[in-house]
Amino acid sequence: MSTGTRRLDLEEVGDVTVAKFTDKKILDEGNIQIIGNQLFALIEEDGRQKIVLDFSNVEYLSSAALGKLITMDKKVKAAKGKLRLCNIRADIYEVFAITKLNKLFDMKDNLEAALQGL
Repeated sequence: MSTGTRRLDLEEVGDVTVAKFTDKKILDEGNIQIIGNQLFALIEEDGRQKIVLDFSNVEYLSSAALGKLITMDKKVKAAKGKLRLCNIRADIYEVFAITKLNKLFDMKDNLEAALQGL
């Protein structure tokens, strides 16, 4: 894992890595950089193939954070892995819908659904 404050709580569920965001508001550029580095390290350093991002704590998400998620998706696909997002609040989901990112990401209502068939 990258140095700096941990912004993700990691849990292994079988062969799936569940990364739960610890921040309620993902707005600050510095924090977004740390989150990005920690997410990318899951693939680049740890070689994880199946990742679920759990947004249950997240109340606000900036557009810069969306950029990190898009990069994460590309890295996972390049590594022949799978990425799913879950527990996204309705107001945050709206941002994904407006930007058409809800078509890019495999999004599930809850963690149980996200883990099924991954």
